[in-house]
Amino acid sequence: MVKIPPAYKNKEEYVHAIFSSIAHRYDLLNTVLSFNRDKYWRRFAVGQTGLKAGGYGLDVCCGTGMLAIELARAAGPEGRVVGVDFCRNMLERARENIGRTPYGDRIQLVEGNAVNLPFADNTFDCATIGFALRNVPDIRRTIQEMARVVRPGGRVVSLELSKPGAPLFKQLYYLYFDHLVPLLGRLGIGFDGPYSYLPNSLKDFPHQREIRDLFAAVGLAGARYYELTGGIVTVHVGTVV
Repeated sequence: MVKIPPAYKNKEEYVHAIFSSIAHRYDLLNTVLSFNRDKYWRRFAVGQTGLKAGGYGLDVCCGTGMLAIELARAAGPEGRVVGVDFCRNMLERARENIGRTPYGDRIQLVEGNAVNLPFADNTFDCATIGFALRNVPDIRRTIQEMARVVRPGGRVVSLELSKPGAPLFKQLYYLYFDHLVPLLGRLGIGFDGPYSYLPNSLKDFPHQREIRDLFAAVGLAGARYYELTGGIVTVHVGTVV
């Protein structure tokens, strides 16, 4: 179980502090720690949204904006994307990343909370969340909020770390995740803490079957999941009815 240091009142405050501290190295470390597979994972997730040219997409807990950029690419010149995050440091990094792309005029960044999205019902054609569902204070509430703001027929998509099933691969993966990831993270940002939280957050996170069941429980139709790269990440998909 993730232990919240006494300096923080709750998980939400702790997670905010973590991501505020690592925003400047987040993208680089994602690429290094995933062996550059993170780009493929994001492309696959956006492919599951069904977002078409001219569409309107939402990325929840958008972080440094990389998934929002991928959504904007799918939405095309006439489309629009909103990225929402509760961490200003991450949003500042997102603005820098988006500014280096041709999509600056079609991505809007908003400060807001995943469990209380600041948007009206039935606003977007799809909603995504990438590598953040395990960090929110209420997983079910977050999925419900994403479903609320998506129009009927649109999709809710989650890209998240998950638990491999193959015994040998699973052992090797957890060896890497439990020991090398915290070490590489410490080298990358210069201090302990944030990348030790990462493996602990995954251990607490429900299995991909349970997340699929949560998608179905909140009323999303056709809830399913795709395990990628041996099951170290999973993309969940459900359709708003």
